[in-house]
Amino acid sequence: MKNMRNTVTCVVVVLMCANCWVAAAEPMQFRDIFNGKDLTGWVNVNTAKDTWSVRDGLLVCTGHPIGVMRTEKQYENFIMHIEWRHMEAGGNSGTFLWADGTVPKGKRLPRGVEVQMLELEWPNLHKDRNGKPRDIAYVSGEVWGVGGLRTTPDNPRGERSKSIELRCKGKGEWNTYDIVAVDGTIKLAINGKFVNGVSKASVKKGYVCLESEGAEIHFRNIKIMELPPGVTTDENAAPLVKGK
Repeated sequence: MKNMRNTVTCVVVVLMCANCWVAAAEPMQFRDIFNGKDLTGWVNVNTAKDTWSVRDGLLVCTGHPIGVMRTEKQYENFIMHIEWRHMEAGGNSGTFLWADGTVPKGKRLPRGVEVQMLELEWPNLHKDRNGKPRDIAYVSGEVWGVGGLRTTPDNPRGERSKSIELRCKGKGEWNTYDIVAVDGTIKLAINGKFVNGVSKASVKKGYVCLESEGAEIHFRNIKIMELPPGVTTDENAAPLVKGK
């Protein structure tokens, strides 16, 4: 309950800020970072040319090969809305926040905070060492630091933070993630309810990535509301990638 109270307090403060703050040039508002027509604003980091495409207004990922596509620009403090659906049982994907814009040699995924997107059959299709289905908590929006990025989990499962409630829907059904990312803290709402988060991220400014990891997944309605910046040093920011 303490974690949930902290979550509610964080979200209320951020949303009040988002509703009331007026920037020097214009009010803060949600902006589409996927336009529904093409891949403008996105950079293919280490996948194939045909891994990502746009079909009927949807961003379609084949899942092959494993890798990521990232935004052209970096983000620091923001609220992100993203909708996704897996098209295969046991599908695997995710979004990376505050991520590096490149992938280290010999690796397939960047440093960043991963917000997991798994289809519900994943635990049944990937047994543990004893041949038993894995913990169902694994599939519903786990959040953790990847590639050496450190975080403190709200709901610890080792170094990862697991959701306190299973809220993801299965194959072919749309899921909604609303993510508040402010000054090293991330709070995740799944299908209309806040259920997970991390804090004290060692990197708190970087790129947003979408992950290709073996199965077809669709995305739509990807929007970001940028919030006022915090105090972020070079050590707390992902390296800026020049050009595309």
